[in-house]
Amino acid sequence: MTQTTNDKLSSTEKASDSSTSVATQGTGALNSSHGRTSVADTVVTKIAAIATREVSGVYELGKGSARAMGQLRQRIPGSSGPSVSQGVSVEVGETQVAVDVDVVVEYGVSIADLAKGIRRNVISSVERMTGLEVVEVNVAVDDVYIAGDDDEQQSSSRVQ
Repeated sequence: MTQTTNDKLSSTEKASDSSTSVATQGTGALNSSHGRTSVADTVVTKIAAIATREVSGVYELGKGSARAMGQLRQRIPGSSGPSVSQGVSVEVGETQVAVDVDVVVEYGVSIADLAKGIRRNVISSVERMTGLEVVEVNVAVDDVYIAGDDDEQQSSSRVQ
């Protein structure tokens, strides 16, 4: 996350005292007069990842090495394949969250429009499901998928 993310999360979210044992260390908390609800970082990460994958034009999530490991795991019998949350990282405060997403886009898709769609879907899903306010969604486009590239790579790996 960028330094501005930390600046956007309020100082009360960063501060922890003895009366708030579930402060900002790895969970976000929603308070009401009837109790407290905490949401783990992994929950927000999975929601953001699924919301990103739902956007048309997103081919895959993750940076090059993470995608390669996911593809390798996918070929191992009995393996679950790539991690659901691959390519997404979050920073969760008590009431706010910031999200970073690494994507591979399909060739021909408007990257600006795709980023807007990802932001809209991630914000909507995370806020609706968790009650946390999404303060930013940073989208990093790491690659462009061109149909046919995978077929060429797979056939050349079989020949060797």
